[in-house]
Amino acid sequence: MRGIDIDVVYKDIKHLHIAVYPPAGRVRVAAPTRFDDDLIRLAVVQRLPWIRRQRSKLQGAERQSTREMVTGESHYVWGVRKRLKVVERPGRGHVELDGDRLALYVAAEATVEQRRRYLERWYREQLRADIPALIAKWEERLGVVVPTWTIRKMKTKWGSCNRETRSVWFNLELAKKHRDCLEYIVVHELNHYFERGHGARFAALMDANLPDWRMRRDELNGAPLAEEEWHAYGRAPEPPDRAGHS
Repeated sequence: MRGIDIDVVYKDIKHLHIAVYPPAGRVRVAAPTRFDDDLIRLAVVQRLPWIRRQRSKLQGAERQSTREMVTGESHYVWGVRKRLKVVERPGRGHVELDGDRLALYVAAEATVEQRRRYLERWYREQLRADIPALIAKWEERLGVVVPTWTIRKMKTKWGSCNRETRSVWFNLELAKKHRDCLEYIVVHELNHYFERGHGARFAALMDANLPDWRMRRDELNGAPLAEEEWHAYGRAPEPPDRAGHS
């Protein structure tokens, strides 16, 4: 459509959703099974300005090169750029913060993939240290209980929530972003306990509970992207239209 490739997937859902994926800005439409081609085309046409803005952002976003895990390359910790320092020595590999450097202690024979796993394990530890206090804070404020939460490597979302089990998942990449972004994701996912979609009612909940959530969202989506990341919370707005979705 107008030079934009669009993938359409039909699902047993109430509303149509549009998402834009990096690196080139591929557009994916998840449509209710009752929708025909004309309704989908109408919905996409109405959102073309938004789609083009998202594609422009993705194509112009600062993007991290593939990490080779060598001394001198940049890695992010809570939104701050750190230079990696690789220290080869016998023993179990581990990572430490050393001022403005991120020190990776590793055996000389360790592969690049092993070095990445050590760093991922350290990022996971950072999240495990911060998430419990944030969840406790927002459980009390929202009057909810989070029975389980998990950290995962996810390619398409910063976080996820199962409304039936109330389980919450957090993307491992959040350890690279500012802590304000992590809190935004916590609040975002817990608000899904009350509202499934991302329409006006959900926005009102976010406004009431975290007034600066849009600024935090924009900071999260504007941070340098790793190769596998995308703007998970950059879904299209849902304007009223004849397609029957809000």
